[in-house]
Amino acid sequence: MSEQRIGAVLEASGVQKTYRQGPREVRVLEDVSLSLDAGKSLAIVGASGAGKSTLLHILGGLDRPDAGNVRINDSDLWEMNPDQRSRLRNQSLGFVYQIHHLLPEFSALENVAMPLLIRGEKAARAQQQAESILCRVGLSERLNHKPGELSGGERQRAAVARALVGNPQVVLGDEPTGNLDERTADHVYGLMLELNRELHTSLLLVTHDRSLAARMDRQMELHMGCLRELESGD
Repeated sequence: MSEQRIGAVLEASGVQKTYRQGPREVRVLEDVSLSLDAGKSLAIVGASGAGKSTLLHILGGLDRPDAGNVRINDSDLWEMNPDQRSRLRNQSLGFVYQIHHLLPEFSALENVAMPLLIRGEKAARAQQQAESILCRVGLSERLNHKPGELSGGERQRAAVARALVGNPQVVLGDEPTGNLDERTADHVYGLMLELNRELHTSLLLVTHDRSLAARMDRQMELHMGCLRELESGD
């Protein structure tokens, strides 16, 4: 089990983002701020097109805001050069998307080990860690299966394992169960929350499913570009 982390690991302040659609400018994010403490979980809900994925990409250093800043462990993502930002993403962040993005020519074990190999881990050590986390998500009998040989739920569990294999401080999920049936989605979601508690990894998910969001420590809603905290009963 990982050593428990203390304090805020992810902070965003005054984030703004505007896109141009022909002659029109569309403000997607308007002065968005949030903070996520170590080991805690946060769901951001909102309708399709509300800007949830845009916000997640900015928080993960994949898209640059027009204004505002994002800090991971008190380091400003957008004051870093691209190499520094890429290194921080590899070492401190894990990503899970609606589509698993597993490489089809590689086995589950090879896919999950890949972030560690990119980080510079020795192959034997990377495979050992990958096998351990795959067993933890219930794929011990599927280590050498390629994505096309896995069910939808198994592929998404492999994607969760890949996000967690490097013991990131924050896992960012973009509708990670959106392509799964209700029963499988509930299982994968429960697994993510269980691992969040066990590994003390902070978890931030964007979703349109309020029933799943209600299982997180906190919920916020993104509406008309603005983010607000949801209280119990909202």
